[in-house]
Amino acid sequence: MSYTVPMPQADSTPELKQALAERILVLDGAMGTTIRSYGLNEQDARSSRYADNDKDLLNNGDILTITRPDIIGDIHKRFYEAGSDICETNTFSATSIAQSEFFVDDPRETGGRKDPDFYQKIITDPFLNDLAWEMNIESSRLCRKWADDIGTDTGRKRYVAGAIGPLTVSLSNSPDANDSGFRVVTFDQVLETYKHQIRALIEGGCDILMIETIFDSLNAKAAAVAVQEVYAEMKLQFPLIISAAVGRGGETMISAQKIEAFWNAFAHTHPLAIGLNCSLGPDLIRPHLEELSECATTHVSCYPNAGLPNPLAPTGFDLEPRHMHDFMEEFANAGLLNLAGGCCGNTPDHIAAIAQAVKGKQPRPVPVIG
Repeated sequence: MSYTVPMPQADSTPELKQALAERILVLDGAMGTTIRSYGLNEQDARSSRYADNDKDLLNNGDILTITRPDIIGDIHKRFYEAGSDICETNTFSATSIAQSEFFVDDPRETGGRKDPDFYQKIITDPFLNDLAWEMNIESSRLCRKWADDIGTDTGRKRYVAGAIGPLTVSLSNSPDANDSGFRVVTFDQVLETYKHQIRALIEGGCDILMIETIFDSLNAKAAAVAVQEVYAEMKLQFPLIISAAVGRGGETMISAQKIEAFWNAFAHTHPLAIGLNCSLGPDLIRPHLEELSECATTHVSCYPNAGLPNPLAPTGFDLEPRHMHDFMEEFANAGLLNLAGGCCGNTPDHIAAIAQAVKGKQPRPVPVIG
């Protein structure tokens, strides 16, 4: 499979730093939540291209970049129009490892197991590699188009963040209670998977990379190493945003790394911003955001869920736009934010409310290290 790719964007770090010194920038909301509002069915997700796939694809939101780019483009458009300065590409699970869940039979169903030998076949599989490449490059192009169109129409530049998700495997924990040293995948396999994704995101036209929803810090370490290696390989430098999903105690879900340790583990990457997203609503995430704001010597981002899950709520989450407005306004008034947005349950209406909440508010001052 071949592609004609545009030249990578220039390093946007200086202009983003300037913008962040002047105001709180707005991120986008939940791709998955917004996709569900279109009422798509299995056939929509498959289209004719994947009509004969053995496994269901409706929950594979990233495939829609290929099968329903009109929907994904419309979602980017709506978030930019709602006030987002930065939208993420639809690539949260756009890796060979994550996509194998939808295209490869699980060996455990026939008495086998997932292990490094299994995942070596996955990361070298031509179909999965071509699929991951296409997903990332087309997602980046699609988001880029709407960033440029809305930016031109409004006279305010918009940015594209290449979304790098946490994967469906863990480098920190063993799934085998009888063998604590066992891992289903190796660090080098995860590293190579991320490098493949990052190359495609950059070549597709993104201008920020975002390692997000970190529940396993070692997976995120592999992603951070992948970013640095691709930068060296391509002789370029883009801004990096890193964001963790934490539990009620402020620990990353699998690796159990607390907030200050999380910052210390990634400070050497010199991220444009570090933050928290997903897992918790704004009420529960606040004390952990305060802790991060106190220790981080860079910009701080926060895009929490719209409360905790509630299957009876229209979006699957309790908080409405007006609630997110009030919480994020209070965060801004407390000097905790440089970038604000929403994760699960946050629609374009939520983001419009968040954008209004932080408009004209002073951004959190970044500590100066002597």
